[in-house]
Amino acid sequence: MEAVTTPGSDMVLTSSGSTALPERLLRRDLERQQEAGKRRQEKERRTVDEEKQDFFKASFRPERDALEQLLQPGDDPGKGTGEAELQDAGVRLQALQKLVNDSLRFLPSYDVKLAQDALQRLQVALVDRREQLQPKKKFAFKSRERKETPPAPAPAQLEPITAPLPEPAHTCGFRGLEGQSLALNGEELSGRDVQLADLRDCRVQLQGSPGTLHMRGLRGCTVLCGPVSSSVFMDECHNCELTFPCQQLRVHRSTNTRIYLHVTCRAIIEDCRRLGFAPLTWNYPGMGEDYLRAGLDRSRNHWSQVDDFDWLARDAASPNWGIVPEEERRVQWD
Repeated sequence: MEAVTTPGSDMVLTSSGSTALPERLLRRDLERQQEAGKRRQEKERRTVDEEKQDFFKASFRPERDALEQLLQPGDDPGKGTGEAELQDAGVRLQALQKLVNDSLRFLPSYDVKLAQDALQRLQVALVDRREQLQPKKKFAFKSRERKETPPAPAPAQLEPITAPLPEPAHTCGFRGLEGQSLALNGEELSGRDVQLADLRDCRVQLQGSPGTLHMRGLRGCTVLCGPVSSSVFMDECHNCELTFPCQQLRVHRSTNTRIYLHVTCRAIIEDCRRLGFAPLTWNYPGMGEDYLRAGLDRSRNHWSQVDDFDWLARDAASPNWGIVPEEERRVQWD
């Protein structure tokens, strides 16, 4: 049976002369079916996301609570959590960080903030417990046996100003220096927590793969760091130039700073002004191997995707950060 459209009309006639549905109604019916299909797919997607969120909460909360209990400070540093337990806590904390990173695409921003705040508190608690485990220096009386009096020892010399922080074995870094050129190599950095604090007009070069990087109170500094296996935390950093690859970046109370970045999830800023972001431009021999040690995906880089927790408007860009123009990006770091 052949169907034709009558001239000047959208009516469809069959070969027998009967009238079929108008072409306009056919189009509407097709559009309605397509729209129903889209709504069904969107509903299924929301259902899947909700199921993933429920799984995340069911997995994250108990592990977070268990780590908080494990790392809870005690009255007696010599009792409770030991070195083996702290190593296990570090591994579990990294796994919890990976769970958050893998869940960013479907978690609401508020839940992401709560989870990352919890991770930061756990990281601080882990460092504090490691410090408590460091043995205190013991004093002993010298023998009263008469011996030939040795020459008086020379006065103790202060460590050079460029010496690393006297931190526990799992932590290294620099603190309270001005106008210095500072560096740590791969063996000194591997998997450790790096802390840079209260530095002014310093250049810091970290060639290796640290576990985390904490920067606080930096003024006019340049920091070049190799791939960080988990998170970079910045607080009160002003007038700096920073470059590093990492899984997660969290920036607090910082101003007038440029960040050359490779990050595998969206960066987060809070209480910040005049931050500039650009893709990573620093390189050094062996950096590819450090990427592998850190477990970072070089093909996944969200350097230009930044969430500002102080700017909730969806229809306008945050005034607190921007993209560094290509002609202004730094490519030479020597």
